[in-house]
Parts: sequence; structure tokens; C-alpha cells
Amino acid sequence: MKLIYLFCSCLIVGMFFSQVVDLGGARPYVIFLINVCVGYIMIEVGLEFVINKKRWRSYIKDYGIAALTAFFPWAFCFLYFFFFFSSNSWQELLLISRFAAPTSSGILFSMLAAVGLGTSWLFRKVQILAILDDVDTILLLIPLQFLLSGTRMIMLNVVFVIVLLVILAWRYLHRLRLPSGRIWIMFYSILFTTILFLLEYEFHVEMEILLPAFVFGCMLFNPHDPRRPDEHEHEHAFIEPEERPLMLFDRSIKVIFMVLVGLILPKIEMDSFNLWLTCIHVLAITILMNLGKCFPIFCYKDEAPLRERTAVCFGMFPRGEVGAGILVLAIEHGAGGFATSVAGIALALNLLLTGVFIMIVLKLVNKKHRV
Repeated sequence: MKLIYLFCSCLIVGMFFSQVVDLGGARPYVIFLINVCVGYIMIEVGLEFVINKKRWRSYIKDYGIAALTAFFPWAFCFLYFFFFFSSNSWQELLLISRFAAPTSSGILFSMLAAVGLGTSWLFRKVQILAILDDVDTILLLIPLQFLLSGTRMIMLNVVFVIVLLVILAWRYLHRLRLPSGRIWIMFYSILFTTILFLLEYEFHVEMEILLPAFVFGCMLFNPHDPRRPDEHEHEHAFIEPEERPLMLFDRSIKVIFMVLVGLILPKIEMDSFNLWLTCIHVLAITILMNLGKCFPIFCYKDEAPLRERTAVCFGMFPRGEVGAGILVLAIEHGAGGFATSVAGIALALNLLLTGVFIMIVLKLVNKKHRV
């Protein structure tokens, strides 16, 4: 659990300095570094993404459940923001609220694998749902950008590229034999981020790093395929590295990412709100976004008992890198004000509670297990 509290502390430190430091002209460079870190994390997630293509029809059901599990937190938070925060446009609130949709894949998978659930039904189900709701979140960013930037023909080309990327991920899943060590993953992330920034600068094409990085990770050959645990000692070598130098490298990137995400958040605009009312808003948003994640409890009745379905819901609660990336995207599009600050504080609170969520999962699926 120490890792979770380290990440949360870094996010809070970044948020503190965001209130006292003016980034000024350094802001584009900070955003570039954030995108590099997000790209690194999403390539990792893609490397661990495995599906059985022969059972593709079952994934349609999983995608529908994942999409609704992402939709309800988004809808609940949007309605709350819409009724209580009138300083932002409804288009901005749609994007700000989307931070509540995605589950923190990298952090969650590491936690579940570390406590011995890496081969369980719960892990496999949470893995597919978390990644699919990330994909759903990424895809829905396009129409949201349409609303904020206006419909432009060049954005339709972006839609075409996204469809092409999804096809490539399916067709060439883990078939691209390129180096996949952590240093190489960072190199790929820097390369992709640079290309996307140049496209935006030269052609005003705005495309986020999330999906291209994830698709590239899906295409990379994974020598530690979790479907064949007998071929390697460690089941999830990319999301939970064993060698200490690589572990320190990986942790350092994610620590820097969380600090930078906190740093990029706008200054809190208290307006007429007092501290207690701010706490109420943060608590309400936290409850609503996690309540929306409880949709899977009504599904998979033929696969698992109520306790395990409830455990899946709690497993979907943690937020992290993708949700933080969406807040950064919202800020880049001009969204700000108190609603963004509340969303950022709620993200920090939810991350702080990740250890509690995992302990509840353990209690539900294995009463004898102790963290």
C-alpha cells in the first residue's frame, strides 16, 4: 500500500505548488512531460492487454458493461457540476466530469497482482473492464473535443485515424517484435509525444497520446505473456517489475507524473465557497463517481456470486493516470474555475482511498488474506 500513498502524496505536493507557483512560459514544457509519462503508462497497459480473439462476441458484452460503468460516473458528476457550478459552460463540464469515468489500470493491476489475485476470475474481469472503459473514455474524447473546438474537417480525419488504430490493435495484437524494455518504452513515448506535438503545432491537429500509446503497446510483442505463466517467473513483469533498477526507473516516472499533474491544476478559485462547503462538494463527487462504478454488480450473475461481483465494483473504484490526463486535457481546452479544482481534489482523495478499496476487495473474495 506504500506505493499508493506515495503517489497520492506526490499529487498533493504538486497541487500545493500549483497554488503558489506561476508556471508561465514553462507550462507547455510541463504538459509535454506529462504526455510523455502518460504515453509510457499506456504502452505498459497495452503490453499487458490480452484477449481471446476466438471469443470476440463475449467482449461485446464486456465492452457494453465497461461503457456503462464509465458512463454512469460521468453522468452523475456532470449533473452535479451542472447544477452547482454555473461558471463553466456545459461543454466544459462534460469534459471535466469525464475524469470520473476511467479506472486506474496500471495502479490497480499492480495492487491486485501484488496481493495474490493475479490469476483469479476477479483479476481477469477487472482487467478487461478497466482497459475497455479506458478505451471508451479515449474514444469519447473526440466528440467532446468537437464540442469545445467546433467541428472541423481535420477532426474527422482524427476519427478515421482512431478507427484505424483500433483495427491495428486487433489485427496485430502482440505481433510487433520490437524491443520492449522500460528504457525503450520511454523512448517510444517520447517519440510519439514529439510527433503529436509537431502535428498540433504545424497542422493544428489535436490528438491525445492515450490511444496511440495504448495501441502501440498492444501491438508490441510481450515476452512475458500472462497467458503463459509457465514461460516466465513473474506473471505481470511490465506492470510490476522485479529488478530493482527497473523498478526505481518505473516508480520515478510515475512519481514525476503525479507531481506534474498536481502542478498543472489551476489555482483554486474559492469564490463564495467556504472550506466546509468545498469539502461537501468533494465528498459528494467522490460518492457519485464511485456509485456509478457499481453497475457491474447487476451483471455476470451466471459467472460469479454477489460477493465477487461486488468485489469487481470496488476494484473499479481507483482512479489515477487516465483521469488525471483528462483533467489536464480539460485545462488545455480552457476549462478552469472551482469545478476543475473540486475534480482535482476528488481525484486525490480517491487515490488516497485506493488501499481501502483493495482491502475491501480482499475481504470480499478471501477473508483469510491479510495485507
